[in-house]
Parts: sequence; structure tokens; C-alpha cells
Amino acid sequence: MLTRSMWVAGLLSFVLAQAPDKEIKREIQRKAIKEARKEAKRFKKQGFDVTPGSLPMEKQLEYTWIRLYQRDEQGQSVYLSADGNAVAETRTAAELQAIEAAKLNLAGQLETFIRAIIEANIANAQLNTEEATSVTEFLAGAKNVIVTTLGQVEPAFKIYRNLPNKNVEVNVKLLVNRDQVLLQAKKQVRDELRERLKGLQHKVDKLLPLQ
Repeated sequence: MLTRSMWVAGLLSFVLAQAPDKEIKREIQRKAIKEARKEAKRFKKQGFDVTPGSLPMEKQLEYTWIRLYQRDEQGQSVYLSADGNAVAETRTAAELQAIEAAKLNLAGQLETFIRAIIEANIANAQLNTEEATSVTEFLAGAKNVIVTTLGQVEPAFKIYRNLPNKNVEVNVKLLVNRDQVLLQAKKQVRDELRERLKGLQHKVDKLLPLQ
């Protein structure tokens, strides 16, 4: 589903495609500040605040939006982002749960990329029916394999609010370099597929090339 942040970032990328680098950077900075102020106002109205000692909410959001706008030479997002939300009795517990929820979100995005690559290469890899079925079954649970490759990810944005029932709600946003995490996920998935399709390493390499 196309989120608002994805739509805005995509539109900006299209508009600035032919602009000089300095102009692009200035426009990204301007847009990021505008979106950061708008979002910070909305979050504060809902009772959210940043954790003590961290950057002001506007700065955290500005940092986030600048990276959401960044595109590579092919027009693809340089960073993948994922949101996580959780409610718990303590802020620490809620934060850990929110981060895990965001990591599962990221793993789902990576799974979608990898699934598309594998499905496009099944014919080229010349899998028989049994092998293709095994790969399909593996893909059904690939997200659980991929999430293990993410390790510890520090949130780019983190806010909390105290609820009337004394619980704490935490929202986080994770930002990770798309190419780096995708390569890590590919390597892990390839290792798992090699275990599943023993003796067929050449077919696995065709299914999921690293380049």
C-alpha cells in the first residue's frame, strides 16, 4: 500500500530529477523541515514527547524526512523505513516491542523484494516440480529468516506518551540502507535455500543472484 510518506517522497524525486545537486539538497532540506514541523505538531497534539536527553522531535523528524527523500541513480529509495508501535507497562518494554514490530515490517518489505526475484528466476533455474514446491514452501516463512539478518537497529525517530491507565505507548521509525540490508537478506536466504536444495547450489545461485 502506498503510504503518504512514500507518495510525497516519490513526487519530490520526480520533480527534482533534472535539478542540479545543490538545488536538490536545498529543496529536500526545505521539504524535510516543512514535513517535520507538521508531523511534530500533530504528535504533540496527541500527547507524544521525546525521551529525555534525545534530540527535539522536530530534529528527529527532519533527519527522517531527509533520508526518506533520498533516491539513487535509478530513482529508488536509498533508505527503507518501517514504523512500529507498542503499549506496555514501562517505556523500555514498549520501546523494545515497537522496534521488533518495525523490524518485522522491514523483513516483510525485504521478503517482497526477494520473492519477486526468485519467482522471476524459477524458470531460468530449471527447477523440477518438487524443487519448485520446496522453494514455494520456504518462501511462505521467509520473513522469519530475513528478520534475523537485521540485528540491532537504532530508531531514527522515537516518541512516547503516558496513557490514562498508567501504561506507556511508544512509536518508532527505523531507517536502514536499502542495498545493505537487501544484500544481507539475500545471503541468508541463499544459505537457507542451499540447505533445502542440497547439491543444487548452481540452481540456487540462478534463483537468487547477489548482484
